[in-house]
Amino acid sequence: MMTNRASVLSKTKIVDLTRTVCASMPMFPGSEKPKLAAIASCSKDGFSETLLTLSSHTGTHMDAPAHVFAGRATLDALPAAMFTGRALVIDCSDLKEGSRVTMEHVARKGHLAEKADFLLFRTGWDKRWGKKSYFGDYPCIDEEVADFVSASRKKGLGIDVMGVDPISDENLTIHKRLFRERDLVVIENLCNLDEIDVGLVTICALPLKFKNSDGAPARVIAILDR
Repeated sequence: MMTNRASVLSKTKIVDLTRTVCASMPMFPGSEKPKLAAIASCSKDGFSETLLTLSSHTGTHMDAPAHVFAGRATLDALPAAMFTGRALVIDCSDLKEGSRVTMEHVARKGHLAEKADFLLFRTGWDKRWGKKSYFGDYPCIDEEVADFVSASRKKGLGIDVMGVDPISDENLTIHKRLFRERDLVVIENLCNLDEIDVGLVTICALPLKFKNSDGAPARVIAILDR
């Protein structure tokens, strides 16, 4: 039994799609940067402990319907099954600044786009992480793509930019369109999507569970069979 289990593990590749939380990390303009303060140390106290102060939308994070609609589902109220499933990367790295992901990009994946629980949009913008241009006119999904994600009963979508709406859209039009009819999740600030553009893969996107969470930092990984 142990031999078989070791064989299975050796054929599995885990890809981390998550940004590390640190005090100097990029944040949405106007949001406070996280604070990590040591409140105990091994040398002084015999153990280490860190006090974390951070926004619910820090780094790689997940949005709930309650992010834009009062009274709608929060992440802690959603079943854990919502946070895992089969995901498909949609390559949109050909897009220029200010462009939109369209159904033409989705159609390139054919029937796999219908089968996926999550669509993950790879714009390549994650390569700008830590640079001023990351806050620029990044590509976003258009309304037709948002409607497809909702109508096809996806668990959610993810993207490697800071939001599914343009940074200038204070109304959060695409967020509201996605969440208007259904409870699903949106994952933002992903990275390393180029490493999992191999068809359907399993992802686990587990948000920090706290009461009435409109959003939460999440550890997102992909599991690939070699």
